[in-house]
Amino acid sequence: MKDSDKQNAKKKKFNYELELAKLHTELVHLQEWVKKQGLKVVIVFEGRDASGKGGTIKRFTEPLNPRVCKVVALGVPTEKEKTQWYFQRYVQYLPAAGEIVLFDRSWYNRAGVEKVMGFCTEDEYNEFLRSCPEFERMLVRSGIILLKYWFSVSDAEQERRFKNRISNPLKHWKFSPMDLESRSRWLEYSKAKDVMFAHTDTKQVPWFVVNSDNKKKARLNCISHVLSQIPYKRMEIDPIELPELPDYKSYVRPPMDYQTFIPEKY
Repeated sequence: MKDSDKQNAKKKKFNYELELAKLHTELVHLQEWVKKQGLKVVIVFEGRDASGKGGTIKRFTEPLNPRVCKVVALGVPTEKEKTQWYFQRYVQYLPAAGEIVLFDRSWYNRAGVEKVMGFCTEDEYNEFLRSCPEFERMLVRSGIILLKYWFSVSDAEQERRFKNRISNPLKHWKFSPMDLESRSRWLEYSKAKDVMFAHTDTKQVPWFVVNSDNKKKARLNCISHVLSQIPYKRMEIDPIELPELPDYKSYVRPPMDYQTFIPEKY
């Protein structure tokens, strides 16, 4: 790589970090506004495997208080949950006043992986398409701010990311047998997504599509869009004065060698 190319690469990275830092500052202001106003925010992240959802969620939550901003990533439903009303296992994670909840995949599993892989019946699938828009309208009427994002990745870029996961031991855990199935059923997933959008891309709760072939741009664009969708005011941060330590010299502490310290290898 030429020196000029290296410099341009560094500049691009620096710009990404700079823009992300700006957005992080705004996210903190949004968080404080949500707390002060008692807002309830739900953000749904959906898309194909390796589309960049997880990375965006990580950058979104990075500067925020985990007691305010929570991530929900549910696994396979239990036998009991399979007998419940379909939306029941998700309802329990909806936010209280002053909270933001991010769903890393959501109730839309039924319209995607469950439909394509045959994990639900045709009747269950059709009922989901009928009831989902009503369910979401109920959430909005209850005062919840609901945003839905679909991360769109090309087949070529998904293949490149899958190969990277396979070859990188630090990312190997991200790859599952289901990912292989998603590749072999690319067309079926495309059809399922199109039908899902036809039924659930409503005026009250629309889908927002994120072009995610470029991960860094996708993260910045998504976070920026969230900030634009929730009216908030920048909060004044009260100055904090660090109190003086109390007089502790009269207290004799036990010798340090009474404690077990970990080895200092670095």
